[in-house]
Amino acid sequence: MSFYSRGRDFLFCHLCGTKLHYPSIHYAQCPLCKTKKGIKDREISYTVYAEEIRRELGISQIEDMEMKESTCNKTCEKCGFGVASYFTKQMRSADEGQTTYYKCKQCDHQFQEN
Repeated sequence: MSFYSRGRDFLFCHLCGTKLHYPSIHYAQCPLCKTKKGIKDREISYTVYAEEIRRELGISQIEDMEMKESTCNKTCEKCGFGVASYFTKQMRSADEGQTTYYKCKQCDHQFQEN
């Protein structure tokens, strides 16, 4: 039995293999067969992801938020009109530039610039 599997066997019931619950700081209990296992000199750690924190706090991601449009002098690729609305978004890694999305104010043609 490797060290990795010895550490993991504490998470599961030795009789039925179900993941143990920890109703107390003194013991773990199998929710299926109700077997109890004493907890002594064990450390339990958890990984918490940002998405879980946002969900618990009711915070939406930036992508879900309404984008504020600005206008600029940009010539439409389709009709040649000189005014477009735009917004920017970081699509790639942080060390690369943002992508700018344009929408022509006359014909509603959408185009982008990396």
